[in-house]
Amino acid sequence: MQFPNWYVPKKLILLFDIFLTVISLILAYLIRFDFIDFYEMILIKQYKSLIWGIPTLITVRYLSFLIGKTPNRIIRHLSYEDTLRIFYTVSSGTILLFIISAIRYFFIDGIAILPKSIIIIEYLSTLFLMLTTRFAVKLFYNNQKKINHEKINILIYGSGKMGIITKRTLERDKNISYNIVGFIDDDQKKEGLLIEGKTIINTYNLKEILKESKVSAIIIAIKEPELNNKRKLIELCLKENVNVKTVPSLDDWYDGNFSSKQLKDIKIEDLLGRKPIKLLNSSLKDEYKDKIILVTGAAGSIGSEIVRQVLKYKPTKVILLDQSESGIYELSHELFSKNKKNNFEIVIGDISRRERMENLFKNLKPNIVFHAAAYKHVPLMEVNPSEAIRVNVMGTKILADLSIKSNVEKFIFISTDKAVNPTNVMGASKRISEIYCRSVSKTTNTKFITTRFGNVLGSNGSVIPLFKKQLESGGPITVTHKNVTRYFMTIPEACSLVLEAGYMGKGGEIYVFDMGESIKIIDLAKKMIQLAGFEIGKDIQIKITGLRPGEKMYEELLGNDENTIGTHHPKIMIGKVKTFDNEIIKKLVDNLILLVKNQENHKIVKNMKVIVPEFISNNSEFSKLDN
Repeated sequence: MQFPNWYVPKKLILLFDIFLTVISLILAYLIRFDFIDFYEMILIKQYKSLIWGIPTLITVRYLSFLIGKTPNRIIRHLSYEDTLRIFYTVSSGTILLFIISAIRYFFIDGIAILPKSIIIIEYLSTLFLMLTTRFAVKLFYNNQKKINHEKINILIYGSGKMGIITKRTLERDKNISYNIVGFIDDDQKKEGLLIEGKTIINTYNLKEILKESKVSAIIIAIKEPELNNKRKLIELCLKENVNVKTVPSLDDWYDGNFSSKQLKDIKIEDLLGRKPIKLLNSSLKDEYKDKIILVTGAAGSIGSEIVRQVLKYKPTKVILLDQSESGIYELSHELFSKNKKNNFEIVIGDISRRERMENLFKNLKPNIVFHAAAYKHVPLMEVNPSEAIRVNVMGTKILADLSIKSNVEKFIFISTDKAVNPTNVMGASKRISEIYCRSVSKTTNTKFITTRFGNVLGSNGSVIPLFKKQLESGGPITVTHKNVTRYFMTIPEACSLVLEAGYMGKGGEIYVFDMGESIKIIDLAKKMIQLAGFEIGKDIQIKITGLRPGEKMYEELLGNDENTIGTHHPKIMIGKVKTFDNEIIKKLVDNLILLVKNQENHKIVKNMKVIVPEFISNNSEFSKLDN
């Protein structure tokens, strides 16, 4: 049955509610006198009561409906607040009837307006009829929108509170007809139990259920599902071509309410194969509170996340330094909308311009420096060694020297696993910066701390955004070698560990993060194709392009002569690396920086190999310098 999409005038709704009141009064008398001798009992014996009672009842209800504005509410959009308003309006009207009836009985002629039992029955009947008729209208209007939609079979992973909320939300959806097949739960004891009429299914029966019920999608509605179970579920769905979505965290619900429009697609991060790293130290607030903190490379993936996280610890000010005008503008716009205190300052500048950095340190006086600015793309730096040295080495040296001069408390340098046994210019430039920071830490009160970790999922220029662009353009997805592996972690957890290492550092340490197991890039590509709903080899091709200049087959977190010692955090280790003479390193680095002016690439790389003897070029024009 199709209903017109127009709205009933308020006057008609008011008249309808008065009509329901009259019907309720008649029902009240029928119920009160057991449907016997209706004519005699009501029209003869109750005449004196009725002649005043009916007009009084209708007048009270009419006025209460107007004051309570019940006719103003759109019936098809009946809400919890509307239901409460009807309850309060009808109840207040009934209380007024009792008062009027008592006044007449005790102070006028000893006759009640209406018998007490009639008033109570009429009250309950009017309340019931007003609510049920409205619920019926709402139900019919909601259902008519779904008549022409084919039902989508859904399974909900999680039978707890969030799972039940998800079920109710999907069933209320006005635009899509969802058929909730049941709930999935890892607990075998719950199998076969019912929740709101839906069966709980154990995961070991899932494959059969997916086929039998023709399930289109599974929605993960557990706050923190057990990782292995979640991964197995997703991989089964990928094999069976079943879509997987997740319910956002409670913090992301609109005004505390969950909508089906908020369902998110599964991300590749959900298939990392390890538990996300979490901070254990509750003292970080004391470390960063009321401090002036400088973050270089603040517009980048790592720098911007450090800014977001450190702002939570209530620093006096966070200085956002970057040479990317567009990137820093986007970040500042985000922070202005979310951060009410606006305790941050934007500085556009190049870290290799000494005079600009001197002005920054002189006027803003940072207490802590997070140095994330760097050129990081291996192939680009391989053909631009002078720029790698200018920014990655010279820029770091300028910042480090100014930090010492300005009595900065801590200088946290963001390095990379490519600095370990480097095979390319970029990795070697970061290793030289590590060496410089470690060498100067021995002769100053500023604590120099280095953090070293692998690839970050979703960071600017990383493999994930590249694969996404290639998927959007129809492929192919390019992989340099079928056996290339990399370590991965998410941006938030990488930055959390940087803050933790910054807190625990005493000076001179190189902190190494536990990255879990390395992942084959080709496997990452295959899963991204499947998550996008494509078929490998049919919809999207994978193309092997060959290793790029300077690229490693496998990444390392420790050098050949390095090992680690533990810390209070199980995912953070201190790398035991060799020490260097401060004066010798300063001289070697200064000589290297002098070569930048003339941009003599071979001389630059040759000097880099003197400072970092383990730097052996791979698949590069500089390989001949290793002989």
